[in-house]
Amino acid sequence: MHTIDLAYVGRGIHEELVAYVADQEGYFEDEGLHVALRDGTRWDISRVRDCATIGLGRAALSRLTDGFEWAVLSVNTDRPLFWFLGNATVTSMADLRGRRLAVHAPQSPPGCFARIVLRRHGLDPDRDVQCVVRHPGDYQMDLRHLRDGSVDAAYVGSTLGPEQVAEEEGFHVLAWVGDHFQIPTVGIAVDPTRNPVKSPAVQALVRANQRALKTMAEHPDLTADYISSFLDRMTNQEVQHYHEHYIRPYYSCDGRVDLKAAQHAVDAVAAELGVASARADAIYLASP
Repeated sequence: MHTIDLAYVGRGIHEELVAYVADQEGYFEDEGLHVALRDGTRWDISRVRDCATIGLGRAALSRLTDGFEWAVLSVNTDRPLFWFLGNATVTSMADLRGRRLAVHAPQSPPGCFARIVLRRHGLDPDRDVQCVVRHPGDYQMDLRHLRDGSVDAAYVGSTLGPEQVAEEEGFHVLAWVGDHFQIPTVGIAVDPTRNPVKSPAVQALVRANQRALKTMAEHPDLTADYISSFLDRMTNQEVQHYHEHYIRPYYSCDGRVDLKAAQHAVDAVAAELGVASARADAIYLASP
């Protein structure tokens, strides 16, 4: 049996769902593969390099800023599962002007994506918004700060259902990042100097990941059941809404990537970071 470490670098369905399906459906075992799922959310990127990683956004940024030659071998989705959530008085992205926004650091993948989306709404993240930087977690502290008025809005991820939280708390969903910016953001990537692309363990991991994607596409009710195990505050109807709006239309059935769209994304990220861009076909090997 082959063994490989697989690191996620953010919590929630966005990163964990496909690996969870592959594990629960026995696809790793079928491949003769033992996968040790590692929490790399607070790891330095050098430590993540020792593992295969689900976090394609962080891999792409690392390639642009650190020069590590990450290779993306399978793409789960190019729609980042992050949302701007406003309190009772913030009802639109325009209302963020002059307000306090809890958000990831600018050099982190989610923070970089947030800045790109803010700019696309005519907001300068350094001048028009008071950014309160915090480390990603399960976003419960962000909800607490929205309730007590410490912040006016928060940039939250897939450990919660944004519409459900907004309805319960009297908040407002201002925007979904996936509507405004597409980038291959979760899947399977490796640093070939640490985990060779053609190694049996890496290839088995990719096959299991792609099989899980196929299962999700062909069995939506099963996928919804797995989603509900993550978002257990949500009713069946809310889970179905989440699945139909954010997962089913946008998660790949085969792990392939659109290189033209990926190039636009890499160029946008490089421009935001102020670094040279890179050729998408050198990063994303999961093209048709």
